Parts: sequence; structure tokens; C-alpha cells
Amino acid sequence: MRLWHKDLIPVLPRQQLLAQWRECCLIAKNISLNGTPNHILVNKIMDYPIEHFHRYAQEVAYEMLHRGYKCDLDKFKSFNKNGIKFVNMPSYTELFEGWHNDRYFIQCYHNLQEKYDCGGITKVEWQKIVTAYNNYFL
Repeated sequence: MRLWHKDLIPVLPRQQLLAQWRECCLIAKNISLNGTPNHILVNKIMDYPIEHFHRYAQEVAYEMLHRGYKCDLDKFKSFNKNGIKFVNMPSYTELFEGWHNDRYFIQCYHNLQEKYDCGGITKVEWQKIVTAYNNYFL
């Protein structure tokens, strides 16, 4: 499990973007059933108000819809069995502040680079990631 850095969502290759939506749904299900995602790479979401995770999942869903992929938002919403009202939605810049920082961006970038090096990401997809990396650090 991994939540890709928020600024990589628009350039995630198709496979990673679709997997990210599945991860968001699984995390939401685990939180609903167990109160926590219970995975070392995503447990940090519990350090933030639940609205941060909800906003992040919305960003993933919006990107999927933008690319023309089907995205069942009702499935995600169905995990809100406790009737949580998402009233204090963070701005995009506030989203996972302190976690989705420069260091985490670089970690995610290198993870994607390894996928490219092993042939799991095409050259076109990789170039979009490199461009996002260069823009991020300008």
C-alpha cells in the first residue's frame, strides 16, 4: 500500500492511478471496519483529520474521471458507515502537510523510476513524471 505524493496524481501512469483508487477504497474499508488502515506505508493518514484522506481520494477520483476512466464514487462513500460529515476539507496545499513534502515526493519519484527501469512504465509515461519532478523543484 502506498499513497502517492499528491502532486504526482496528475501524472501517474494508468496502472498506478487505477491501483491508487483501489488502495483508497481498501483503506476506507479498513478504517470503517477496524478504525485504521493497518499498513506501515499508509498508517500516517491517521495523524491527520479524516478529511485529508477523503480529499486525497477525491483528487484520485477526479483525475480518473478527467482521463475518462470509470470511477464509482458511491463505493467509496459506502464505507462511511459512521456518518462522518466532512466539514473541514483541507485545501490542496494543506493536504497531508508535513508528510507529502519534498522528501516524500523524491521517495515516490524513485519508486516510479524503478518501475520505469524494470519496464513497468513506458517512456512516454516516465517523461510526464520527470516533467512533474522538474516543475515541482523549480
